[in-house]
Amino acid sequence: MKWFGTKAARDGARPVLARAWGSGGVALGEWPASYEAQVRAGVIGNPIAQRAMRLVCEAAGATALKVCGVEPEAAARVLGLVNRCSAGQALVETLACHLLLHGNGYVQILAGADGTPTELYALRPERVSVEADARGWPAAYLYRVGDSVTRLTPEDGAGRTSIIHLKALHPLDDHYGLGCVGAAAGAVAIHNAATVWNKALLDNAARPSGAMVYDPGDGSVMSPEQFERVRQEMDAAFAGAANAGRPMLLEGGLNWKALSLSPAEMDFVGLKAAAAREIALAFGVPPMLLGLPGDNTYANYREANRALWRQTILPLVAKLCAGLSQGLCSWWPGARVEADLDAVPALAEERAALWDRVAAADFLTAEEKKAMLMIA
Repeated sequence: MKWFGTKAARDGARPVLARAWGSGGVALGEWPASYEAQVRAGVIGNPIAQRAMRLVCEAAGATALKVCGVEPEAAARVLGLVNRCSAGQALVETLACHLLLHGNGYVQILAGADGTPTELYALRPERVSVEADARGWPAAYLYRVGDSVTRLTPEDGAGRTSIIHLKALHPLDDHYGLGCVGAAAGAVAIHNAATVWNKALLDNAARPSGAMVYDPGDGSVMSPEQFERVRQEMDAAFAGAANAGRPMLLEGGLNWKALSLSPAEMDFVGLKAAAAREIALAFGVPPMLLGLPGDNTYANYREANRALWRQTILPLVAKLCAGLSQGLCSWWPGARVEADLDAVPALAEERAALWDRVAAADFLTAEEKKAMLMIA
């Protein structure tokens, strides 16, 4: 199946595309710029982003799927391929994570001895790059692991798909999709910095340290040796959470003046909460589901959960299913992988309301009611 259109591109049937230039972002301050650094800081090292990612990806992986358009035996085989764990990875959950964070998902179709697919494996997107032809159309994929580079062609010798490329919309790139981890990098950096700030406050008895004033009355100052001795004694006897509230004994004209946080300095508390809500927004998760204060625009938890499914999870699953269907239709023509909406618990209330409306429609026959419910 020549769905990549490389031959048509060479024949001049399509316009020339720009060559692949990657999907890196511009570093702003100390925000992580590379994808790996963004994932380490934003997903592995940040609780808000990690929980948001798990909410979306695990729900997408747990969504019940069905296969239409082929015989029951072929449908069962396709569904088994999609639901099978390959090398410990769940295909739909892994692809949802790659598409959400990186904006690209790559699936390698591995054929068995009989020439039919036996395994679908999701490739790490940051290791894959598009090799474009002279006119900019994708001709192959390069998979890099260290110094090893493997060239993967999109189709096998029989013209059937061997690599499926799924990508989110990117308005400025022809070959790569746009993930959300880059958009959340700034909010993640602010949230992580606020966490470090809180830890530093806790280490200093959860308040700013005061000022040690030396006022002997004659205008003299401490020698360097005296200053260093006082500093060491302060660190050893009074600094840290273990010494919080410990009384101080001063001598030799020393006076302690306690300091406090000004309202402007306390802004970091609200700044951290705002950064957490921005992270949730980048991942498409209502802040209420993450336990974040403020922005509780939903009447209850149930409405927020329904919004998560309708606006984030189901569109993501639909994109994954469409890409898998297009890649597998060269092996099983007409096969369509779809989400089984009847098996989604968050939509049970909407489904029940639809059943009640259809059941109350006296002008419809029983067969028409069945057809409406099956289509919906």
